Amino acid sequence: MRFAIQSRNDALSNRLMDEAKNYLQDFGLVFDEEEPEIVLSIGGDGTLLHAFHKYQHRLPYTSFVGIHTGHLGFYADWKPEELEKLVISIARMEFNVIEYPLLEVTINYQNMKESAKYLALNESTVKSPDVTLVMDVELNGELFERFRGDGLCASTPSGSTAYNKALGGAIIHPSLSAFQLTEMASINNRVFRTVGSPLVLPDHHKCVLTPVNSPDFMVTIDHLQLLHKDVKSIEYTVADERVRFARFRSFPFWKRVQDSFIDSDD
Repeated sequence: MRFAIQSRNDALSNRLMDEAKNYLQDFGLVFDEEEPEIVLSIGGDGTLLHAFHKYQHRLPYTSFVGIHTGHLGFYADWKPEELEKLVISIARMEFNVIEYPLLEVTINYQNMKESAKYLALNESTVKSPDVTLVMDVELNGELFERFRGDGLCASTPSGSTAYNKALGGAIIHPSLSAFQLTEMASINNRVFRTVGSPLVLPDHHKCVLTPVNSPDFMVTIDHLQLLHKDVKSIEYTVADERVRFARFRSFPFWKRVQDSFIDSDD
């Protein structure tokens, strides 16, 4: 089996990376940063996001697993002291592969410029360089509302516990093939109205955002922040591609939610 390692690049993560690399090679696995079959992320959920974008061209062939060197993450659920146990399990191929849905983001430009396409593991946000974002929100070819506010966030089920949750969005189990559109500080008064609630859309639905005023937007794709000019529309759908995670033991999603947001060390 071929493997690669993504480190957060702090002292602890780099030490664990070196140990994991040596252990895995001792078991006969091949270190291959070009075409890995499994990617070990050492750091936090942000580190795994970097690994995902680095290897998103290999999604059908590559699985991810994470060791957290900080707080427990939704993607990085192994502890540093469990490294040897994890390495043995990888070497023996004692794992199942689970798949989570991804968000496809298509940005269409004016003047017939070629569209840009992205995949997001967590979410994509849209904000205006101006004070207020004004966007027509279209669902399945029909105008739903004209949004005015700070911005909009489209998230995957696995990303629903990240920025989406901070915005008041729902937590969605990652086995559901869907995506969610959540408002950022919408303007609601006697003149301007939005639905004011997150929208959960199934995988056969499409959401299209069309600019009303300025065609320039700040768009994020997970940790990537990009300025897009002369935007004609932004399309959100559930991607055909899916991300693969190597699961070595049971760790139910709702248990992760409980551990991250409800339980404390007190």
